[in-house]
Amino acid sequence: MHKKKRILKKLNSPLSLFHIYTILHDLEPDCAFLDSSLQNDLGTYSIIGFRPYLTLKKERDIFTVNHVVQTDTTFEEYTKNYLQSHPDTNDTALPIVSGAIGYFSYDYGRIRHKIASSDQELLSIPEAILTFYDAFLIEDHQAKEISLCANGMTQNADTLIQEIETILSNHMSSTPDAPDTPVTSVPACCIHSDFTEDAYKNAIKRLQTYMTDGDIYVANMTQQFTIQSCRKPFEVFARLRKENPSPFGAYLDYPDFQIICASPERFLKMQKGHITTRPIKGTCPRGTTPEEDEMLYQKLLHSNKDKSELLMIVDLERNDLNRVCKPQSVQVTELFTVEAYATVFHLVSNIEGDLREDKNVMDLLESVFPGGSITGAPKQRAMEIIDELELCKRNLYTGSLGYLTLDGDCDFNIVIRTAVHQNGSYYLGVGGGITVESDPQAEYEETLLKAKAILNVL
Repeated sequence: MHKKKRILKKLNSPLSLFHIYTILHDLEPDCAFLDSSLQNDLGTYSIIGFRPYLTLKKERDIFTVNHVVQTDTTFEEYTKNYLQSHPDTNDTALPIVSGAIGYFSYDYGRIRHKIASSDQELLSIPEAILTFYDAFLIEDHQAKEISLCANGMTQNADTLIQEIETILSNHMSSTPDAPDTPVTSVPACCIHSDFTEDAYKNAIKRLQTYMTDGDIYVANMTQQFTIQSCRKPFEVFARLRKENPSPFGAYLDYPDFQIICASPERFLKMQKGHITTRPIKGTCPRGTTPEEDEMLYQKLLHSNKDKSELLMIVDLERNDLNRVCKPQSVQVTELFTVEAYATVFHLVSNIEGDLREDKNVMDLLESVFPGGSITGAPKQRAMEIIDELELCKRNLYTGSLGYLTLDGDCDFNIVIRTAVHQNGSYYLGVGGGITVESDPQAEYEETLLKAKAILNVL
């Protein structure tokens, strides 16, 4: 019987965490990568989880633990009980030493909000998966250090550490930075949207009618692309992270589907009970010259339409957080900030609060999920109207992926700028926030702009 004793060690290696992942990806089943390829104040860590010992999966009405169907408990009850009965202490500066990596799909949230749907289902994946890992590799991008943590759950921690160090030493002769990924010359052979341009604009107009009637104030409207492509999922991810770096990217490789994510948006971060959510509302393209770039930056920064849209979402997020936070602790710490990415500018806000002592990370997720920036306000009615007007189930798109820890922390993104690969096809959702002031043509073109980075790679 192995000893459950954690070992934490700094790696003396010239390899980046991405390069290490390219090595482990082929050797370690169910290896997960949370990737801050854009290294800024948000993208401070990248994380690899490997050697899983516990997998929780919710798929329609079936809940499984390590592939065994559970009939006497639910996904939510089991997860809460597991977190409460397996507390751990992280006395390091690292974001995670024990816990799970996984996702919650938008449809997981839709079902919990009791919104039935008859929409077409483009692909079939579980509504939620959480995989608890024995070992983690964590890259601190600011300190330029990689740490290896083994918890002794699947084998002795020192043995696992030695195995990984041997594997990496055998690959030292490869290029220290990100290796070149073979690029196929075959372009995407077919791109299909569930909406025609006219149908999408008409759906926006119907959405605006609900607004003038007083049902809602703002809502997100999505169209979904199906792309048949011969490109391999990991090749797509490797190129996407290089051409469109993001602070909240990921590559999750499950047996029958792969998630390729380059999200710029943080949904929820909680550290020692302190919560941050950072909604995006407002997008414009980058310029082709420094002068045009600055002009577009200033235009977004002073856009009354985008600022009013974001302000409504900030109010919604404040209300959601107040359900689980200590009284008077919820504060807006940034209201209108413009962030720059490879192809777009985004207008963002930052809201913070402190979790009540009688709540945990699952209570937090249940209170605020799905995010207000990709639903609308009021949230329940917006989600009902979204389901009425959109043609296909959103599935993973606008859900959340990230990690939660056994010491009570979490960091989850909003799943945007993300493709899911299944059975040779890629599925890509793109949408935008709609207000009564929105121009349907401009909103349609904004969805194409948001799809650009992934479509270019494909």
